[in-house]
Amino acid sequence: MEITYASPSSQNLSSSSQRSSSNVSMPAARPVKVIPLQHPETTSSSSAASSFGASVSKRIGNFKRMTWIQWIETFLPCSRWIRTYKWREYFQVDLMAGTTVGIMLVPQAMSYAKLAGLQPIYGLYSGFVPIFVYAIFGSSRQLAIGPVALVSLLVSNVLGGIADSSDESYTELAILLALMVGIFESIMGLLRLGWLIRFISHAVISGFTTASAIVIALSQAKYFLGYDVARSSKIVPLIKSIILGADKFSWPPFLVGSIILAILLIMKQLGKSRKYLRFLRAAGPLTGVVLGTTIVKIYHPPSITLVGDIPQGLPNFSIPKSFECAMSLIPTAILITGVAILESVGIAKALAAKNGYELDSNQELFGLGVANILGSFFSAYPTTGSFSRSAVNHESGAKTGLSGVITGIIMACALLFMTPLFEHIPQCALAAIVVSAVMGLVDYDEAIFLWHVDKKDFLLWTITSITTLFLGIEIGVLVGVGASLAFVIHESANPHIAILGRLPGTTVYRNTQQYPEAYTYHGIVIVRIDAPIYFANISFLKDRLREYEVDVDRSTRRGPEVERIYFVILEMAPVTYIDSSAVQALKDLYQEYKSRDIQIAISNPNHEVLLTLSKSGVVDLIGKEWYFVRAHDAVQVCLQHVQSLKETANAPYPLPDDKLSFLQRLLKSRGEDLSIAELESGAQRPPDFKDTDPKLEPLLYRKS
Repeated sequence: MEITYASPSSQNLSSSSQRSSSNVSMPAARPVKVIPLQHPETTSSSSAASSFGASVSKRIGNFKRMTWIQWIETFLPCSRWIRTYKWREYFQVDLMAGTTVGIMLVPQAMSYAKLAGLQPIYGLYSGFVPIFVYAIFGSSRQLAIGPVALVSLLVSNVLGGIADSSDESYTELAILLALMVGIFESIMGLLRLGWLIRFISHAVISGFTTASAIVIALSQAKYFLGYDVARSSKIVPLIKSIILGADKFSWPPFLVGSIILAILLIMKQLGKSRKYLRFLRAAGPLTGVVLGTTIVKIYHPPSITLVGDIPQGLPNFSIPKSFECAMSLIPTAILITGVAILESVGIAKALAAKNGYELDSNQELFGLGVANILGSFFSAYPTTGSFSRSAVNHESGAKTGLSGVITGIIMACALLFMTPLFEHIPQCALAAIVVSAVMGLVDYDEAIFLWHVDKKDFLLWTITSITTLFLGIEIGVLVGVGASLAFVIHESANPHIAILGRLPGTTVYRNTQQYPEAYTYHGIVIVRIDAPIYFANISFLKDRLREYEVDVDRSTRRGPEVERIYFVILEMAPVTYIDSSAVQALKDLYQEYKSRDIQIAISNPNHEVLLTLSKSGVVDLIGKEWYFVRAHDAVQVCLQHVQSLKETANAPYPLPDDKLSFLQRLLKSRGEDLSIAELESGAQRPPDFKDTDPKLEPLLYRKS
């Protein structure tokens, strides 16, 4: 739909020109056709309240339409795959995947418990109850949860400053930490707050995990070298302690640990590179444990420390203790919760996409929380999803959560029947399992990629990794998250703004920096704001608009030549939101432009933005006739005003029409028709319309 727009004059535009025009006979205004902009009703309720009410009504309606089966699926996601389980098709692959992950988890759980400063049995406990709980409440069908290296390091780091790892209170605090992490995860899942972690960039996570992997590997050096190394999350004390104790170096644990580590790395690489050898990746930890135990049984080296006695049987129900220390554990609990969201939910979504089902990240977070809460009542320390075990589970063909149940059964069998066999496992074998697992977290490829793609993200990666290495995990995370948020705020407060020009032969307007062939018009600036407008960026936007008014590139301009800017067109299609501070700034900007005889025009604002401008009086202040659907419509109207201003400034005092000769009137009429093309080209002579492509839309419609 198009309407004829008779080029209304601005009341505030060039009062001197208006005075002179009263004494000068001007050509009749040529009508242009523009698409009318639909202005919203300002008498309606506020947009925020109405949208909130609509959202609540929609959610209530969805609840009312839910069947009892859908309610069960909401609270027990496992019912989704139980109802549709295909025993003949799924059971065999689930059994194989669950068994594979279970064989991998038993030695890893003991290794990660040692990393956390706990006895190996607590790693086995953490890989038992939480797995069954997650299979019921978790929504991912391939995610393998249990102890992981990064969380174990965080537990060791914070609890090491509160209690000695040999004390019973240390274990109690680790179990209490699992309860707190579970509560935080459950609350965030119920309140649907998982989106908060999106503000932490991938570069920060990659830098943090890379530095943490290096710290974890160095912390395991004591089991290879045969002497104690200072417990620290900073690289300098670790390296210093390793160097100072070099005179206590022992060859047997170093050789055994190095051989097992080499075998683990070779098996992992073969499992990744060759599909028919995929089982080697999962069998690596078990192979390392068996090999280490065999060497110890045969040679009995005295300098190799062993795991020792491990209690046999399933964990007993007990309520976590040491609640008086809960306040000091809150920062670490929040940090572990963040790691759980980033690791578990991230890999769960990726696996869900690969296997063709939908996953609710908030439900996933709630499932992890319940698993940690109930696990804490059975002596488990904080658990979350594992990258390596989840990848093995997926590659082994797991179809449903039954694979997790089978993994839990294997852990139960290990606790009931196999713990006497674990007494002779060498500590260096468990250390080799940890080191081989964390080597995959050293993401130097990501750093190289960021260097080539985005220097800003590379800087974030570097800042996070260096601060984590030298200042510790907590400070590293805080600095990384702070830097990430600082970049977000900087980008928001300094949004991208583009000068738009018209692509030749079209009515499309694009960034002149991106499309050098795009041309602009004398007296008109078209500015596109590529961000919401709010209090933090309005000053930046006003400064840039003033710069564009002064810094005019005349080399690519067309149309009637004038000496300065008369119109500023704001293309607001990318603007999704505008706040009260921005509204007031627009009013001030309008008054500032008005004092310099410059008119603001606005094109393509969305409904919410236009409603805000209407309620605040900005629409009436600027004038409804200066709001347009397209930038091209605004340019047509503004360009006609520029032409009128130029003709007013240059026109002599002509004779009235009734005193002109017939030939003079004919030439005048012919000149008005031809001046339409001159507006676009800026030519001084009429163009040859025989060469004009009839398919191209003219800038202004000629009179019919």
